[in-house]
Amino acid sequence: MRAIVISAPGGPEKLTWQEVPDPEPGPGEVLVEVAATAVNRADVNQRRGDYPPPPGAPEYPGLECSGRVVALGPDTAGSGYRVGDEVCALLSGGGYAERVAVPVGQLLPVPAGTDLVEAAALPEAACTVWSNVFMTAALREGETLLVHGGASGIGTFAIQAARAFGARVLTTAGGPAKVERCRRLGADVAVDYRSEDFPARVKKETGGRGVDVVLDIMGGGYLDANIRSLAVGGRLVVIGLMGGRRAELDLGRMLVKRLSVHATTLRSRPVQEKAAIVSQVAERVWPLVEKGRIRPVVDRVLPLSQAAEAHRVLEAGGHVGKILLVTGQQHAP
Repeated sequence: MRAIVISAPGGPEKLTWQEVPDPEPGPGEVLVEVAATAVNRADVNQRRGDYPPPPGAPEYPGLECSGRVVALGPDTAGSGYRVGDEVCALLSGGGYAERVAVPVGQLLPVPAGTDLVEAAALPEAACTVWSNVFMTAALREGETLLVHGGASGIGTFAIQAARAFGARVLTTAGGPAKVERCRRLGADVAVDYRSEDFPARVKKETGGRGVDVVLDIMGGGYLDANIRSLAVGGRLVVIGLMGGRRAELDLGRMLVKRLSVHATTLRSRPVQEKAAIVSQVAERVWPLVEKGRIRPVVDRVLPLSQAAEAHRVLEAGGHVGKILLVTGQQHAP
């Protein structure tokens, strides 16, 4: 088969399209012929040499895919999946390839009303948002969520999911066009972080109360502002470090407001933990996707062989939602 290989740490030019050995499904795994995969920030970090795959994961980038089951490994009887099924999957790596072996617990059916290529935009965002916003931070109906990077793949999904579960949504985005797109996706308030101080806007929009949950991709650079934006009993979940790894934390403010801070990753979690998240996503989120209340937001679709160009687009920051890569296997034989 062919896959995108990182020839050496560096820029997008280090992504090469070449022949590699076919994967074999191990115990508890199925082999998926990939129709499409999505580009995530983690792929860029891996390409740069800053985010190696966890032990045992495929070396190729790609944290999600859609495609068809082409083989079942040992110990998959009773999984409900058969050869030929259309699926999408949460991966620890390996999505930038024509085939990938996937633990059966990380498979999801392609939601009704979603085509096979679009489905590649869903698993990583759905599992990240569900595990962090709803499982870790326990966002409830009637509460308020602040999402940073509302025009990103994670952000566009989080806006829709939070609204679907009855929360009020505030978000930040860069530039008027992205702000407007976030509003159209359901954000009650969208703040252009390039021209406006978001903690001041949060204070104004919440009557001085603050928000209940913050989903943050920036890390150190936003830590103090996020703490100031939280209401009493608020929860901050940090899932990215685009604004740096370190910052000073005002514990006095946290004590007074009874705040909690969580920092999590999804990729390196044990298989059983990921399977539990995927199971909840299938039960709680997929029905909303099938009803059209949450939809994949796709910026563009490129051939997998043009992964380097897709990385350039992501790093330029002008996209909204997901950038997808297709293998040419998206059509039924």
